Amino acid sequence: MNEAKKRLERLKGEFFKAYERIDISDELSKISELEKEVADPDIWKNVQLATEKNQKLAKLQAETEPWELLKMQIGDLFEMISLADDSLKKEILNQVESMEQSFIELKKALRFKGRYDNKDAILRITSGAGGTEAMDWAGMLERMYLRFCEKKGFKTNCLERIEGEEAGIKTAVYEITAPNAYGWLKSEHGVHRLVRLSPFNANNLRQTSFALVEILPRITADTDVEIDEKDLRVDVYRSGGHGGQGVNTTDSAVRITHLPTNTVVAIQNERSQIQNREKAMEILRGKLVQMQLEQHAETIGELRAGESAGWGQQIRNYILQPYKLVKDTRTGYESSDPEKILDGEIDDFIEAFLAKY
Repeated sequence: MNEAKKRLERLKGEFFKAYERIDISDELSKISELEKEVADPDIWKNVQLATEKNQKLAKLQAETEPWELLKMQIGDLFEMISLADDSLKKEILNQVESMEQSFIELKKALRFKGRYDNKDAILRITSGAGGTEAMDWAGMLERMYLRFCEKKGFKTNCLERIEGEEAGIKTAVYEITAPNAYGWLKSEHGVHRLVRLSPFNANNLRQTSFALVEILPRITADTDVEIDEKDLRVDVYRSGGHGGQGVNTTDSAVRITHLPTNTVVAIQNERSQIQNREKAMEILRGKLVQMQLEQHAETIGELRAGESAGWGQQIRNYILQPYKLVKDTRTGYESSDPEKILDGEIDDFIEAFLAKY
């Protein structure tokens, strides 16, 4: 029983240091204020505002509830130890070990202290040069990230998806909603390279394919990123794609160009022109913020065209032939099990990136 008590006391000390550092009490105050606001029926007169408030409340609750639960469990176990005899020694030790593991997971969230780490994320996958091979590779990456999100319990919403003629995708855009979604996925931003025996070549030759993965913070408010309207060119055009009411009959697709950086975002996901414009602006804000981080620029106005990482930053190699290896070029972390990685088990690569950066 002494061992369990010592470990629990050590856990309690480390827990409350972290608890105070992240200022949970401030977060709980925000939750209390938001709960009052969303309980007011008048808030639903502005549906967009009410939805944003509810989403913010849900996110804060998801972030704080695990800390409050562990705090309560630590207190309950101290009380249990004071009343228990040696017959419960093993059970109590198991509970302490479980709480220690929970705390390790909670501490990982403390690494997400970047300005945009707590934002939802936009995932954009684009196939590189190489026709069907590259499109198939982009499709494999799409599946990898969707599997990762599924295992993590992250919510995904497809904003746009353009399939390849024979296989895979030309491009796909997803909105990913979860606590610290951008913080979790920012390590994946860059070019991913695949080497394998081609399934599309009669001679079964070794083929190298590339795909660009963009991870952008989802920024919904104009106040977070100030973009001068005179710097934007907005074009509307007829949507393409497979079926859907309004497709090929209305000019609902939207293309927005940020003229100073020549950054272009287009969305045509079969919704209204207004909705497409809103989503395109969210993605544009994210792209400009990503460029700002890469160029170490103080403001959007300081950005320089053509100086974002884009296709110039190869971050990971996936080699299926003549041997099996997945290796990150930034951290040096590698795995000899590409099948597992391509099934969405990329946590170790993400952990290695977060530990280094």
